[in-house]
Amino acid sequence: MRLIAGVDSSTQSCKVVICDALTGRVVRIGRAPHLPDSEVDPEVWWQALQAALDDAGGIEDVQAISIAAQQHGLIALDAEGRVIRPALLWHDLRSSGAAADLVDEIGAEQFARRTGLVPVASFTITKLRWLADHEPGAAARIAAIALPHDWLTWRLRGYGPAGRSPLGPVLDKLVTDRSDASGTAY
Repeated sequence: MRLIAGVDSSTQSCKVVICDALTGRVVRIGRAPHLPDSEVDPEVWWQALQAALDDAGGIEDVQAISIAAQQHGLIALDAEGRVIRPALLWHDLRSSGAAADLVDEIGAEQFARRTGLVPVASFTITKLRWLADHEPGAAARIAAIALPHDWLTWRLRGYGPAGRSPLGPVLDKLVTDRSDASGTAY
């Protein structure tokens, strides 16, 4: 039997479903809660992912895994792969002023033409603008930005902060998918 795993790290918990790749039959599941806040240390998600994988019986026999998570969060990483500050999640609306500023500066039509959307407070770009405006010291240290599922995928592949990951902070190994990247408005 070939097994595949799906992971959902939502704003409230991490869930793992392991299925038979040929039949789709659910073989085992796991779950671990985490705090449903609008600003979260991503390490909480990493620990919940590890706990959910353990609860599901591990992934040693799994051939493929896919991770989904809350979209549009902002995880700011420094050059060593360390998280600079707690992640700002999609439902954190403090960046609504930044969204309005971006629209005023660039124009709604121009923004839509360039990126396919008009910024609102839930998109990653507005959180980045908020960070630049309100925490310029933190913003100046950014070497890479990851969405929540991208960061979890990166960590699961063995990358991460210097000294905490066997492969180290290889920032160019961060990956995303087209659907989530489209919501960043970069």
